[in-house]
Amino acid sequence: MKPVLELRDVRLDHPDARMLVAGALAFYVALYGGEDGGDADETHAEDFVAPIGHFVVGYLDGRPVAAGGWRRRDDLTRLGTSRLAEIKRMYVVDELRGQGLSRVVLAHLEETARAAGHEALVLSTGAPQVAAVGLYRAAGYELVEPFGHYAEHPLCRCFAKRL
Repeated sequence: MKPVLELRDVRLDHPDARMLVAGALAFYVALYGGEDGGDADETHAEDFVAPIGHFVVGYLDGRPVAAGGWRRRDDLTRLGTSRLAEIKRMYVVDELRGQGLSRVVLAHLEETARAAGHEALVLSTGAPQVAAVGLYRAAGYELVEPFGHYAEHPLCRCFAKRL
């Protein structure tokens, strides 16, 4: 039986969100090396508060195990629209990966971004994040022109999906 993920809307600076984001950043350090851990592309809690953003933590049996959010991006145009939101800080704890929890979080982010009036979602990941690339491709995301802090990095992969 698949675990049931309870999603709760929280601020990015909520203790559970901070803990999961720290886990994501540690994962990036281990995967890519370096000291910024993927945090050179700054995120601010206010960017993920309605109406310009959204952040969610997923809980299993009261334990925070997954996270993700989106923030409005008025400065980009992809897939023929500038009504975009950017997915950030998608993460599932190591021991629960591969159970479909990220798909639940991603579907929720797509639904809430659509409800907020966004026409597409964009995101940036890296080629070594094979599971993430597979998730986004399976969910209908397509490669787009790189953007953001890591746009010039050869391992950067940017995706977008019309909502």
